[in-house]
Amino acid sequence: MRRSPWQCVTQLASRLFPASYAWPAMDIQLGNRQLHLVGSIHMGTRDMQPLPARLLRQLAKADALIVEADITQGGSPFVEGENLPPLAERLDSETLTRLTELCDELMLSVMMFDNLPMWQIALMLQAQQAQRLGLRPQYGIDYQLLQAAKATHKPVIELEGPDTQIALLKSLPENGLPLLLDTLEHWHTNARLLQTMISWWLDAPPKQQPVALPTTFSNELNDTLMRNRNQHWRELLLALPPGRYVVAVGALHLYGDDNLPGLFKAR
Repeated sequence: MRRSPWQCVTQLASRLFPASYAWPAMDIQLGNRQLHLVGSIHMGTRDMQPLPARLLRQLAKADALIVEADITQGGSPFVEGENLPPLAERLDSETLTRLTELCDELMLSVMMFDNLPMWQIALMLQAQQAQRLGLRPQYGIDYQLLQAAKATHKPVIELEGPDTQIALLKSLPENGLPLLLDTLEHWHTNARLLQTMISWWLDAPPKQQPVALPTTFSNELNDTLMRNRNQHWRELLLALPPGRYVVAVGALHLYGDDNLPGLFKAR
């Protein structure tokens, strides 16, 4: 009797292996599909280059590399010329004060954000935070994996693509105000999260197992940016043809709330 995809997932739930790797990763066997899930960090330190030889061997054996988006194609996610009202008209006084104080701490002028959408301000602040921790885009894990895949003519599969990601950000309410508020509220938690990921990729995995990374999103944002996307990615991964795949997504998608491996185990 032919089984439904849901029945297959239920029977394969025990085939999720949190194998011992020097980097954040786990293996999933979905019938005749083998997935090596990698918890990527989108910006990295110089010491993260080159990638671990064992990971590169995983990529060499894979039929394709799967990423959220091919970030080697260039282009900027930032919007030009939206000409939005100044921040003083869009933020309450308390939030504007918090943003101004953070900009002072980062030695930035809050005026540079005055007419930008809130989601763009949040991303720019997060990028500043990462850079101050020594992280650079060219050392990001997914970027390095993409470079290695393209050097060997390995097929690359996008789960979303840059245009979809930008459309998602633009769809956030109030031009992304919830993302900016969460960025301000969880500023120090996010810094600790980045430091955890840096250490993990430099052969110092978290001592507490199983790993549970703290979320830095409100419930509403978590649904939009994590849970809903993970559910969509799950469907895409289930539809893959037989083969071996390296799947690199942000580490929170593997170890945070409503994580992707949990969706495979739950059905």
